[in-house]
Amino acid sequence: MEEGKVVLYPGMGVGHLVPMVELAKLFIRNGISVTIVLIEQPDKTSSDLLASISSSNPSISFHVLPPVPIPSNFSFVDIMLTASRLQHPNLVSFLGTLSYVRAIVLDFFCTDVIAVVNQLQIPAYIFFPSPAVGVSTALYYPTFYSSTTASLKDMRDDDPLNFPGSLTIVASDMPDTMRDRESPTNQNILYHFKRLQTADGMLVNTFEWFESKAVNAIKDGLCVPDGSTPPIYCIGPIVSNGSCKEGQERHECLTWLDKQPKQSVVFLCFGSMGTFSLEQLKEMAIGLEKSSHRFLWVVRDPINMFEEPNLDLLLPKGFLDRTKDRGMVVKSWAPQVEVLLHDAIGGFVTHCGWNSILEAITAGVPMVCWPLYAEQRMIRKYLAEELKVAGSIEGHDKELVQANAVETKIRWLMESNDAKELRNRIAVVKDKARDAVMEGGPSWQAFWNLTSSLKENDTNENVVVL
Repeated sequence: MEEGKVVLYPGMGVGHLVPMVELAKLFIRNGISVTIVLIEQPDKTSSDLLASISSSNPSISFHVLPPVPIPSNFSFVDIMLTASRLQHPNLVSFLGTLSYVRAIVLDFFCTDVIAVVNQLQIPAYIFFPSPAVGVSTALYYPTFYSSTTASLKDMRDDDPLNFPGSLTIVASDMPDTMRDRESPTNQNILYHFKRLQTADGMLVNTFEWFESKAVNAIKDGLCVPDGSTPPIYCIGPIVSNGSCKEGQERHECLTWLDKQPKQSVVFLCFGSMGTFSLEQLKEMAIGLEKSSHRFLWVVRDPINMFEEPNLDLLLPKGFLDRTKDRGMVVKSWAPQVEVLLHDAIGGFVTHCGWNSILEAITAGVPMVCWPLYAEQRMIRKYLAEELKVAGSIEGHDKELVQANAVETKIRWLMESNDAKELRNRIAVVKDKARDAVMEGGPSWQAFWNLTSSLKENDTNENVVVL
């Protein structure tokens, strides 16, 4: 009988695809073949990334589902939340071409697939490329929603929300997409979160020591008080090793970093979706210039993030010339993992995307948080106020962060005694993260338990033949 495989089904967006690819590598290293099924991505950047990933990982097979019509009035977030629902017939058709499937691992924005694959008697697991505190919040959100008739946007910040497993979060810490109770986007999110408890298990890209409070709340059933909680497998941190593939040209920013002193450069990068207004870009440039520190800054076009930015138009006149001896501005994208692992990097200004946080932690780089969207404000609060392994940019919750705030926080990150203590704390977290994924560590053991249970099902009476 042909060996069974695990099908991985990431949501739309680079931030969902990249960790799913790293999860695929983990399955392969544990002797389980995988296929990643993809919803067609709407932009060239994602297509180029997929081509690069495919060529670099020949052991992973990919299948791209054919495009389906999307309502023209949908926002990108609403497309992400509904795309998998529209693809049900195509997904079932593809699954029917496989001999048998051990399990399907779904992105948490694809929970509507659970009912579909249950009909095929395929175990369904949810993968969270996000923190455990995000998982605990998602699991509890339907209970919270039913306990009030008010929208988050109308709630005062002096009243904590009391989500199990989280620190004291308030309404403004929650994602903007959830602030309007009756909005179509929030209703879509609620739809997915209600279905999380129907999964056979939840794989979370975190490690228990780092988020013990949230993990314990989930395990103790506090987040689903009126139902059952699926088993949770903390299997992280899952991050790319950042090594260049043979024959791959090294990015010019890495060559530039080679010439800089150790821990002298602050790296500013805000994820695949992070953009700023023209006014904010200029404030950032002024703050960087006044800080007098070396910097590597990734800039995206403020109007169309998928277009190459014109730096001469976006940045203050003469900025590039005045800072050319101590700074480098990269258009749109930089090899973030390789950058963070470089000896020249002394600090990281980040949007608090979970992939970026884990990459910084495993590299031992201290951070300044500048959250932009999704659950990033909750992550900022956890890192900066509870764990104290990061600082926060002043005014991040305002419409515009001033240049003097940028200057002040970069000086704090690169010069202050507080930052030295921060670096010591992040070194401890780095060691704990490394220990978690080493053979015998808690994350290693959690994944071993999962794969062992999948392999145990490979008997004639349990195998699902499609």
